[in-house]
Amino acid sequence: MVFVVDCKEPLTGAGLMIDPTGLYFRPEGKFYLTGIQPPEDDDPDVEDFEIDHEFFDREIWPRLAHRVSAMQALKVQSAWCCHYDLNTLDHNAILGCHPELPSFVIACGFSGHGLQHSPGVGRAISELVNHGRFVSIDLKRFGYGRIAANAPIRELNVY
Repeated sequence: MVFVVDCKEPLTGAGLMIDPTGLYFRPEGKFYLTGIQPPEDDDPDVEDFEIDHEFFDREIWPRLAHRVSAMQALKVQSAWCCHYDLNTLDHNAILGCHPELPSFVIACGFSGHGLQHSPGVGRAISELVNHGRFVSIDLKRFGYGRIAANAPIRELNVY
């Protein structure tokens, strides 16, 4: 679930903030987008597209208010929920050809940061298809082999 909030006090210069708990917020026009991954035992059913406003009140707003004092006074403007592209092994992209199906090219599992990576990934996948290898950026470490080997790439700020 993603919530659009109006903060009474403008947060000049605010960018994307990701708290160690996984809470995030970022500016979106005059509002802010915010959300957090629900705990596994509270994760909605995959066919449940209802907005749980109590989840915002219980899990998101207290963390926002603690992290950014100006967020103590805010109003939810709107919200939506959707499926989330997620690589459950390490929350990083899976890129390259599948080892058993070499003509099957994979570019998925970005866990929320795919748009940020799309220019480089687009170029890399284009090179892989046209040249049979990554040319500009060596992205072999993000291949499917690490999934099969259960060898996650760990990053501190990717959840």
